[in-house]
Amino acid sequence: MKITRATEQPSGTGPADYFTGAVRQDNRHTPEEGASAGAVIVTFEPGARTAWHTHPRGQLLIVTAGLGWVQREGGPKEEIAPGDKIWFEPGEKHWHGARDTHAMTHVAIHEVVNGSNVDWLEHVSDADYLG
Repeated sequence: MKITRATEQPSGTGPADYFTGAVRQDNRHTPEEGASAGAVIVTFEPGARTAWHTHPRGQLLIVTAGLGWVQREGGPKEEIAPGDKIWFEPGEKHWHGARDTHAMTHVAIHEVVNGSNVDWLEHVSDADYLG
């Protein structure tokens, strides 16, 4: 058994290359040797969101607080709320973030493949985000 205390896991800021707006990331699990699943708690302030991206083995989001939006390429923007679970298929281009008037927090679970769990793409425009 291994316990990693919260005090040993500082918060980080979502980098501007991959996020729009104020985003806090709390990495809660980097895969141990022989494992491939990682987990991060992400908090988006109102108006904040990811850039478009894909995951080689898909991604599971579990919303824990606030209100947000998710969208996959070619699909409608969908509202998400606490308790909602969202699964993005491997390679499915998508974005997620807070609504324009509410913050949102989710747990993101993904697998690492060849050292990477995500392929970042272009930013989501304000017009697409609010559209």
